[in-house]
Amino acid sequence: MGNWLKDLLLGSESFVLPTVLRRFRPSEATLNADSVSVDGDGWLIETQEPQVVRLFEINDPDAEKCMLTFRAALKSEGLEGRAFLEMRCRFSGRGEFFSKGLDQVIKGTTRWSSYEASFRLKNRERPDLVRLNLTVEGRGKIWIKDVELLKIYR
Repeated sequence: MGNWLKDLLLGSESFVLPTVLRRFRPSEATLNADSVSVDGDGWLIETQEPQVVRLFEINDPDAEKCMLTFRAALKSEGLEGRAFLEMRCRFSGRGEFFSKGLDQVIKGTTRWSSYEASFRLKNRERPDLVRLNLTVEGRGKIWIKDVELLKIYR
């Protein structure tokens, strides 16, 4: 369960509902077209070897002093190894930093479930580019849908 949802259910005093910065639909092409195909209301990723699957990029996401959260629903079939969401934030003059959803990995054969990777932005930290990826440390099939980038203030 995402942290913002825990805050809502448990009654955190500093909780603010998340703002959707961007939601992606199957009609939008992914950056890694080689191993990704549209499948129903999402995408199917078939890999034969470990790789980082580049999904989407968001230019100037208008985010500062907040929590950026990359959220998506995933399911897998015959996944050898593990896979997880990865978000990379690029800052002008400082380079690229990343957050990996290593606490929420998918492996084997699973049903649909929600996964997240979050990146905390401090005051005056404004990424000029956010990259949304899926890291696959093995081979198999992974479906992804309901891909969105959220901004959460606390």
